[in-house]
Amino acid sequence: MLPMKVIGLLGGMSWESTQTYYRLLNEKVRRQLGGLHSARILLYSVDFAEIAELQKADEWDAAARILSDAARSVEQAGADCLLIGTNTMHKVAPQIAGSIDIPLLHIMDAVGDAILADGRDCVGLLGTRFTMEQAFCVEKLEAKGISVLVPPSDERDQVHAVIFDELCQGVFKESSRTSFLGTVDRLREWGAQGVILGCTEIGLLINDSDTDVALYDTTELHAQSAVDFALGPEKKTI
Repeated sequence: MLPMKVIGLLGGMSWESTQTYYRLLNEKVRRQLGGLHSARILLYSVDFAEIAELQKADEWDAAARILSDAARSVEQAGADCLLIGTNTMHKVAPQIAGSIDIPLLHIMDAVGDAILADGRDCVGLLGTRFTMEQAFCVEKLEAKGISVLVPPSDERDQVHAVIFDELCQGVFKESSRTSFLGTVDRLREWGAQGVILGCTEIGLLINDSDTDVALYDTTELHAQSAVDFALGPEKKTI
């Protein structure tokens, strides 16, 4: 068997979901290779407070420089690919990808492929206000022929607030779960055939067991794309 490739991960945005990435990557490798196998991972975890302040200040170029420096460190340490462990910071994915020579596995490529594989072409999107209102994720999906619906403005504000004030700080409220599921139902009423959990923390709050609407957890799908890359043609399911 060829050596397993090394997965580079830019994490800490927030670390609540970074630990989910770490668990999923290892679980998926063990599931496919069996025994004592685990993923080969290089993790660079940033201070999210610094990144979040730059987001709020619309200083995306400064945030891109921080993450590009981190990406180069991960590459130099021996990573064979790179994951940005957050949906929002894919806004600067082109800058980060341009700063390294290893492939950047874009989170929306993994999500879009899963949606198309299910035969769907219209989905709802939940995430930070940046992800829902700006084009960097939506355009990726639209380029694949997928229409994207987002909640109304007041619900976008609520989703954004819950992400930063609760989920990123390890707080999970039943009232927020109920609110998110109400938004999922509204998106379905508007025509969404499924809903993207387009923030890597949302899967910590709601999952498939909470609703009969198809949910696309970006963390889960992104991790699977990395494992597929790392194992390549040698991968197997036991």
